[in-house]
Amino acid sequence: MMRSPFIFLLLLLNQQTNGFVPTSTRKNIPSLLSESKNILDNILDKTSPKNIESTEELLMDPLADMNADDTPPSSWSYAQFAQTYPNVNNIGIATIKTASADLLAQVAIAHTPVSDIDWERAFLFCAFGATYLGAFQYWYQVNIFKKIFDVDKFTTQSWGDKLKDTEGLKSLFAQTALDLTVLTFIYLPTFYVFKAGVFSGSADPSVWLSTGLDNYNTNFAKDEFDLVRVWAPADLVCFSVPLYLRLPVRHVVSFVWTAYLSFSRGGH
Repeated sequence: MMRSPFIFLLLLLNQQTNGFVPTSTRKNIPSLLSESKNILDNILDKTSPKNIESTEELLMDPLADMNADDTPPSSWSYAQFAQTYPNVNNIGIATIKTASADLLAQVAIAHTPVSDIDWERAFLFCAFGATYLGAFQYWYQVNIFKKIFDVDKFTTQSWGDKLKDTEGLKSLFAQTALDLTVLTFIYLPTFYVFKAGVFSGSADPSVWLSTGLDNYNTNFAKDEFDLVRVWAPADLVCFSVPLYLRLPVRHVVSFVWTAYLSFSRGGH
């Protein structure tokens, strides 16, 4: 019954156009009317109560079309993956970055031929990058820092407003001091223990621990001097930018630092 008014209008149009439309054009009017009728029928079918109900069900349940044969496969998105699995994403970046920095130090800085690359040393930096720089660093710099410090307010301000935010600046220096403490008493010892585990030739973890801590104590003065002069200014920048840029900025600095650490402390 809904279609009769439309058909009536089309027939009326056909009758009204007989007086002023050329004969050649009038001959095509019946076919045009037929096509128009088909289009209207299709529109009315789409808007029938049955189809509207099924559309509403689909909107209420986004997974309702998972079994449809005509549903195109969704393309993989790195941005979506990084948001869904931020820790896994960070571990992957840290592992690749640390291994690449070591290879850079071996080939470009130490001029080691590719055929003579120390793969045990490369494995050391892969394992250390995944464990410490990937998993542990993400955990404490994102989760722990957000609980201890009000990082969101300060990091979203303009640089001019940051310089006027006294409490925010205090928090910035506190974060920097805490990170330098972690780097000194957790990062460096962990690196030397990992190194001992790879190079000592022993399967006894106690040997790794004792050898690693001995090397840590032996090199402490030089390592600490280099660590503070690199990471103190870097942390002031890292902890000032928005949270989503914190680790990417840190990875850039860490790549250079890791290449230096590999060159100076990575060998047997």
